[in-house]
Amino acid sequence: METVLEKVMETQCPFCSVQCKMQITEKAEAGRITYLVEPKQNAASEGRLCIKGMNAYQHALSGERITEPLMKKNGTFIPVSWEEAYQAIKENFSRLQQKFGNDAVGVYGGGSLTNETAYLLGKFARVALKTKYIDYNGRFCMSAAATAGNKAFGIDRGLTNPLSDVRQSECLILAGTNIAECQPTLMPYFTDAKANGAYIIVIDPRNTPTAEIADLHLKVKPGMDAALANGLLKVVIEEGFIDKSFLKKRTTGFDEVKAHISSLDLAAIAEITGVPEEDIREAGIRFGQAASGMILTARGVEQQTDGSMAVRNFINLLLTTGKIGKPGSGYGAVTGQANGQGGREHGQKADQLPGYRSIEKAEDRAYVAKVWGIDPDELPGKGVSAYEMMEKIHAREIRSLFLMASNPIVSNPNANFVEEGLRKLDFLVVADMLFSETARLADLILPTASYLENTGTLTNLEGRVLLREAAKPVPGLVKQDWKVLSDIAGLLGKGAYFSYKDAESIFDELRLASRGGLADYYGITYDRLKKEEGIYWPCPSPGHSGEKRLFESSFAHPGGKAELVPVPNHFPKEQTDNAYPLYLTTGRVLGHYLTGVQTHKSPTLEARQFESFIEIHPKTARGLNIQDDSLVKIRSKRGEIVVRSKLTAAIREDTVFVPMHWDGVQNINKLTSEELEPACKMPGFKVCAVSVSPLFT
Repeated sequence: METVLEKVMETQCPFCSVQCKMQITEKAEAGRITYLVEPKQNAASEGRLCIKGMNAYQHALSGERITEPLMKKNGTFIPVSWEEAYQAIKENFSRLQQKFGNDAVGVYGGGSLTNETAYLLGKFARVALKTKYIDYNGRFCMSAAATAGNKAFGIDRGLTNPLSDVRQSECLILAGTNIAECQPTLMPYFTDAKANGAYIIVIDPRNTPTAEIADLHLKVKPGMDAALANGLLKVVIEEGFIDKSFLKKRTTGFDEVKAHISSLDLAAIAEITGVPEEDIREAGIRFGQAASGMILTARGVEQQTDGSMAVRNFINLLLTTGKIGKPGSGYGAVTGQANGQGGREHGQKADQLPGYRSIEKAEDRAYVAKVWGIDPDELPGKGVSAYEMMEKIHAREIRSLFLMASNPIVSNPNANFVEEGLRKLDFLVVADMLFSETARLADLILPTASYLENTGTLTNLEGRVLLREAAKPVPGLVKQDWKVLSDIAGLLGKGAYFSYKDAESIFDELRLASRGGLADYYGITYDRLKKEEGIYWPCPSPGHSGEKRLFESSFAHPGGKAELVPVPNHFPKEQTDNAYPLYLTTGRVLGHYLTGVQTHKSPTLEARQFESFIEIHPKTARGLNIQDDSLVKIRSKRGEIVVRSKLTAAIREDTVFVPMHWDGVQNINKLTSEELEPACKMPGFKVCAVSVSPLFT
């Protein structure tokens, strides 16, 4: 009888911020290996998996994995030993820093790294390299919402209340979030809420699969979300749907907001947003009169040149009606990346230290320096944002870059400029598991573990910390992220500060470094996570259960009050004209993730969507002589790409949409603008001016 060998791997999906749990069974029978993927029960996804999660094993087990260090010699990547790779890093980093200063070497991370690696990467930059230049691709994900949350509430956590509250809410506003394609395992929360009688309002220029469930779809003009929020506020205030007691006891700034709103004209707001006045009024009344309500935002609102202020205005709406800190009510920024929440809490951002501490505050510097065993004066100062690092590279202020788990050539705006800059580097090191477009430019590639081989914690969109344990050994000569960083630190003479034995020992140091900070993980341990599945932060002590719902009695500002602020009607910096008559907006599709480095290596996912496309309204297409399913050229002031047309009445006539998951001639970020939001440095991905024409005439 044929022997059947089975191996069971318990893990969780490496893609979006839901972090669904799953079991993968590898079966070897008759010389053939097959895989069975089954969802596992957990609090966030409730035992669901989407198409990406079902096929996530494919890229991790791909024959295209990088399994040994690769050094570029005479334009070709050649396998080398770890010793040779490390020696090259030591020689180049030391040479460049001696000649140009410590800041000549930069560090660039990713929002899919575990909390342990994100923490260690920040420490590596500031202690081992002593450079101020560190940032990460999460700058493009949630920085606008983070800034807004910190300013309005005094703290930034993805959701201020648990996902279970969605089902209790009477009115839900989904602004610039396409959950059905980006976090599909969450959709039952919203369909159940609707079945329970909730009124759902979706704000999006496109009729997305998420908008299909809406009771009211506000088809806003790209970039005009802040103005639309002003319209909703005007209706709520004028119709008397304000919570006077809540505003008086628990907020500041409402009088200034009210005065600002009174100066605005609703008809004018309807004109500039492209949303009919009666729809704005209906939405405002529905949200205002509901006893409970939630507002969820995502990249559609946040990836704007006024992203943080647009989010602030939706928070103004929430606070004005008192819908926060109680069941069924709250704000949520729907995180995109796997660890977009935890990745920004523990030191990857240019201005942050672990626990959401500030690198510019003396007391925060002193506390973290003590944990690390260094003098506070040894800590570098604040660096710059991710795209600004690309500008520093172009200007030759950054001469070398250590890049881990990110692909800036495809993810950054103005991508041609970014690629030109990276080609100027004296020495580029990329730590990754697969060949990305950026890795192909590297002088040295270091192979790192996939999610199946990597133990660590991740923090989901609710602020719930989860433990993902390694399910299999690393292949070939692959090393864990933390081990690579520790090894290099040792070569640079800083090994005493990086003497870890495993991921748990790093987490224990993270717990201490975060203690007393806004993002306090001190009470969370691996043992607790194994028993309790997941724990919300803040969790200040081992006996604390974790704070599921924030702001029930006070906000995190001194004095305990939330802050409202007037937000002007904002217009995108780049407007359409005769040369570039259409607005371009970007986003995601169900089958792919970020720049596609992982999902394009999945045969199943790639077969579902093997090329990019442009959504364009049929009436607009007729005027441009564009046929359905034909190749078209899209141009902006920064570049041009070629994609296939998809005619649909689901999009505004003045707007086109292209997804973000492709490189080369289909890389949409070759067109997007380098203009940054002034407060958080978020690029305005969601709107720029373009022209569209048939490739062949």
